[in-house]
Amino acid sequence: MAKIRGAIVVDTEKCKGCSLCVVACPTKVISLAQEVNGKGYNYAYMENSESCIGCASCALVCPDSVITVYKAKVEA
Repeated sequence: MAKIRGAIVVDTEKCKGCSLCVVACPTKVISLAQEVNGKGYNYAYMENSESCIGCASCALVCPDSVITVYKAKVEA
């Protein structure tokens, strides 16, 4: 049976670091970066990429729609 692996891409320049995606992620994949973007916000990034299941909870709660979620089948 194929396993689903997910990945997210965050538009770091538009992210305002509200951390709603961090709270919404069931597998604790997302964190806020120590670095800041051009507007001075700590942006979200994919810290633990191996755990992403592609559920898109992060993208659904993002108020600025800066998260894109990708899913891929991985043969086990």
